[in-house]
Amino acid sequence: MRIGGTDLLSGLRGLQSPTLGKAQRRFQLFTALMVAGILPLSYLAVSALLSRPKPVQVEWIQRGLEEAEVLAVQYREDQAIYLWLALAGTEEPRAYSLPWSDQAAKQLHEAMREAESQGTGVAMRMPFEPSYDESEPLFYARPQEPPPDKAQQADRPLVMPTPEAAGSG
Repeated sequence: MRIGGTDLLSGLRGLQSPTLGKAQRRFQLFTALMVAGILPLSYLAVSALLSRPKPVQVEWIQRGLEEAEVLAVQYREDQAIYLWLALAGTEEPRAYSLPWSDQAAKQLHEAMREAESQGTGVAMRMPFEPSYDESEPLFYARPQEPPPDKAQQADRPLVMPTPEAAGSG
């Protein structure tokens, strides 16, 4: 098979070329076998990583995000807090892990209880910034949305149709 004026199989035939030394052929064969073995292993490693929660410390693409909505949580005491977060600008939620902290676990638990009683959700403030400021909680219950304003019709009064007016049209 010819591609661009060169024989595609000539590269494979080069392994059998009498002009190559024995050591060079072994090196080429070793390199080809290594590449052939590394590619499937790389694919398996990357696909395994896709299903695992990402530590919040290594998130650099969304680093400047101000807040994220907490959709679900799982606590593993003394190990990690696993979060499922909805991020602004992304369509699907993402899984993250926080290092275990009694304070963060208590804040999250209280925020979830408060959000449930108010009928709102839980948000995480600055989810990917390492913060040493403990004056503001990391997790909080979202405030309730104010009810929509009633439409004001100041120009004309409200007139209800009478049965006679409805039938005469």
